[in-house]
Amino acid sequence: MANVNLLLVDDHEVVRTGLRMLLESQPDLVIVGEASSGLQAVEMARELTPDVVVMDITLPDISGIEATRRLKQAHPDIAVVALTIHEDEQYFFEMLQAGASGYVPKRAAPEDLVAAIWAVQAGEVYIYPSLAKLLVADFLNRESEETQRATMDGLTPREHEVLALLAEGLSNEEIAQKLAISKHTVARHRENLMRKLELHSRSELVKYAIRKGLINP
Repeated sequence: MANVNLLLVDDHEVVRTGLRMLLESQPDLVIVGEASSGLQAVEMARELTPDVVVMDITLPDISGIEATRRLKQAHPDIAVVALTIHEDEQYFFEMLQAGASGYVPKRAAPEDLVAAIWAVQAGEVYIYPSLAKLLVADFLNRESEETQRATMDGLTPREHEVLALLAEGLSNEEIAQKLAISKHTVARHRENLMRKLELHSRSELVKYAIRKGLINP
């Protein structure tokens, strides 16, 4: 099995020393460099082209998030594992969006970090179990929102447009001008909307449009 070359990024020397001792005890893991700041990490990644970067988030110049973003833009093939004290949702998603393939809290067991390194080296994603629930929750929320947007009680795209404009308070004539259709067509769409949605007043229509996210309250 080929060696996996690692770049360690952390502003605390004692942390880097501990990581080096841990990782060098593992077969086929080789430390090729250490960086104490985000900018240094980006430069060393350019020079050393490691297979995997173990990246802290809190760094003295640019954050590990920004360093990861710059590194991945320049070297898409280099994998990044975040190793950090931060376990809140904001840092987690920002790091993944920046391009990290792994996310491990510093409180994790050593074998978790080793597993993350081998996973990202193989092109996979490694998320520490306690953080994986954030991804699940985000997926379910997005799925719910998309389903809600897609489920519009059988309305046509044009009826969606008319509904949103009516809810914003535009008259039939103003809607006709905006959509380049006749007032009679607007009136027919309005009748169809009320019938399909079983609404009986503009206030009910406005409430429906807000609930579906077509307009802001």
